[in-house]
Amino acid sequence: MATLFFISHPEVVVDPLVPVERWHLAPSGIERMRRFAGQPALSGLRQVWASTETKAIEAAGILAGRWGLGVEVLAELGENDRSATGFLPPAEFETVADAFFAEPQTSVRGWERAVDAQTRITDAMRGIVRQHEGGGDLAIVAHGAVGTLLFCALAGRPISRAEDQPFQGHVWSATLPDLAIRHGWEPIAPRA
Repeated sequence: MATLFFISHPEVVVDPLVPVERWHLAPSGIERMRRFAGQPALSGLRQVWASTETKAIEAAGILAGRWGLGVEVLAELGENDRSATGFLPPAEFETVADAFFAEPQTSVRGWERAVDAQTRITDAMRGIVRQHEGGGDLAIVAHGAVGTLLFCALAGRPISRAEDQPFQGHVWSATLPDLAIRHGWEPIAPRA
């Protein structure tokens, strides 16, 4: 049975002067993604998708390049919309992110509601799976929060930060085409 891999981009260069969706992978993130991309378990990949955010495209490019594939992009795979606040210092970001998961029906400080982001990412992923041609494995390289929301939807679990990745650069997988969860978040590679 084929596999869907959902991969969150690894570490990025945080620059408060650059829009978050244009942040690039940090050298440590590039290295971790390269190590992940070389795993024999990924040799069945036939398609790689990414959100339109720079960090996801860069990570997807590393993965796709390793296996001689192109990258398809789709805006609906993007992270939850946080443009209302823009960049937040790490401690403040974590507090708002906690509220985002704890109050999924509420727009916390103008952020996209978790329930809306969950519907968007689930619909996008199902559309990709429906058109996935030729069988084989499929990778979606996107973001941690929407990856967690998608995982919760497929696993039949309530939205909860307890299901979130502990840090950037993780993967979970499900079987194709039935989308039964194989495993939850696991690091793509050890951090240096």
